[in-house]
Amino acid sequence: MTDPSLMTDPAGPPGPFRRSFWRSPVRGPWLTSVLGLMLLVSIPVMFATGLLSYAAYNPDLNPVNDTTPGKGLLGFYLFSWPTDPVWLYRVTQGTHVTLGLALVPILLFKLWSVLPKLFEWPPLRSPAHMLERLSLFLLVGGAVFEFATGILNIQTWYPFPASFYTLHFYGAWVFIAGFVVHVPLKTPTMVRALRSRGFWGELRTNLANTRPEPPDAGYLAPVAPGIPTISRRGVIAFAGAGSALIAALSVGQSLGGSLRKTALLAPHNQQVSGSTAGDFQVNNTARNAGIVASATGETWRLTIWNDSQPGRAPVVLSRADLLRMEQHSASLPIACVEGWSTDNQAWTGVRLRDLAALAGSDSPSSVLVTSLQHGGGFNKAALSAGQIMNQESLLALQVNGADLTLDHGFPARVIVPACPGVHNTKWVSTMTFRS
Repeated sequence: MTDPSLMTDPAGPPGPFRRSFWRSPVRGPWLTSVLGLMLLVSIPVMFATGLLSYAAYNPDLNPVNDTTPGKGLLGFYLFSWPTDPVWLYRVTQGTHVTLGLALVPILLFKLWSVLPKLFEWPPLRSPAHMLERLSLFLLVGGAVFEFATGILNIQTWYPFPASFYTLHFYGAWVFIAGFVVHVPLKTPTMVRALRSRGFWGELRTNLANTRPEPPDAGYLAPVAPGIPTISRRGVIAFAGAGSALIAALSVGQSLGGSLRKTALLAPHNQQVSGSTAGDFQVNNTARNAGIVASATGETWRLTIWNDSQPGRAPVVLSRADLLRMEQHSASLPIACVEGWSTDNQAWTGVRLRDLAALAGSDSPSSVLVTSLQHGGGFNKAALSAGQIMNQESLLALQVNGADLTLDHGFPARVIVPACPGVHNTKWVSTMTFRS
């Protein structure tokens, strides 16, 4: 039986609160369902890769890694982040950011398609309707918040009242709560709408033959449709082309190679710290970090502590001392939370596990690495036992056959396989091992 409210324009506040205000003849349950299906397939991938990105920071290892205190049960899935394959974080975070950017046009068109529901009158008709409205509020609010904060993070602009990581983490759970409630409630409507007309048939329907859905098809169908100015296939084409264009202009920052030149929307598309052959992107320059040449010159020393042996004297090494130790090489990328990554670089230095042994810790459980950098959210990081003991985890002294530049962490920096870029600490000053 048809809901009478779908056939009438009930009295209520004027303007957008009346169905007759919304006159677009292409707006309706079918178009909303098509756009919703695209998001239904993509959102779980984004959510999963976002959770993996948080896990990659090993937040349960040490308080300095955890930027979301009080997460409680929301951290139930956390595990010690692996170091193999070396490109793991590059792929998961690249997927998360590129997919998120590509979904922006789909999300905007989807929000446009459901605007009448946001002004529905009366706002609450029953407990079931109240649950639907609540899930819609969480879904729309959470989506706008997550996409907005994510895009600002990609642009390395942080006008937030708190840590981006904390806000984005909790925002993701609010959004997914609305998503989990909303999807089961609307799935029957979506299936019914998708079956009401064929997808390929709509793609063959031009503007002249575009007709509105009947008013009894659902609340989104117009009761007083205007003359169409775009077809449904036009809306889908605009949304799809926008997504494809954004993906094409950003994915190069993750894939690298010749495609890096096409990453025109990425702040790290071709940015390098100098013109030296073999140079590559940096996220934080020495100048921004407050690093001065005098602190990294002949007087620089690396201090290695063993926290499990309080009475043991620290090991103090100059850069010349480190160069006299056995040198090892590893071909590793740097991948950052903003979605950009470098191609594999040839790093040379001392294995972290050799430094642990030098400190008297043959089986370290963790190491706290501290930078010369003063302040900032990532001037120190804790690495796990697996990260320390991997043979490709280095305290790097050289890259691509030359000494590190100051922007790349001279005199010494950490490089660990599959580790988020900010935990590959630059300008290392102390390392504290724990057994």
